[in-house]
Amino acid sequence: MDKKIKIIGVTGKSGSGKSSLCKILCSHKKIFLISADKIAHEIILYNKNVYMSLVKIFGAEILNENSSINRKKLSDIVFKSDENIKKINLITHKAIIFEIKSEIETVLLESKNYDLIVIDAPLLIETGLNKICDEIWLVCAKKKLLEQRLILRDNINQEKINMRLRNQIKFDEAKKFADKIIYNNGNLIDFENKIKKILGSEK
Repeated sequence: MDKKIKIIGVTGKSGSGKSSLCKILCSHKKIFLISADKIAHEIILYNKNVYMSLVKIFGAEILNENSSINRKKLSDIVFKSDENIKKINLITHKAIIFEIKSEIETVLLESKNYDLIVIDAPLLIETGLNKICDEIWLVCAKKKLLEQRLILRDNINQEKINMRLRNQIKFDEAKKFADKIIYNNGNLIDFENKIKKILGSEK
């Protein structure tokens, strides 16, 4: 009988280092990685219901000349208010969750020899995806570091940074769900050593 593939949910605020953690995991284990952000980008392009709802709510100004959605224009509008963030979440979350569950089901049915299924999702707990995970790994960093990383990575201003972080779960609430809390306040080598130590303790 095939062993059950453990599902790990990786979450944390934007800029905490979730993607870095997943890259490290992929370099040490055979992992099927599911990125909620990647799926979110894809459904905006390819899911007709999501596309129509976004255009209806946010208007034709979010479109390129070829009628595809311009993610930067959409982002600029969404991050103008907390209300707009709630609106886009209401439109996209159901479709994202469906795609994530479908990918997991496919992997489990195909019985491929993966060590882990990893879900990289900033809103893992808020969307209830934590309930399908065997473990939750929470990545944390100091607020100033989060802001610096977001400026470098996404080239966004302080107002958008504040809006994004404000609409993600607070650490004190997230840690109630976490099986492991991993602090990422140093360099990448230190962070990788922490992950390797965790993996070593699970052998």
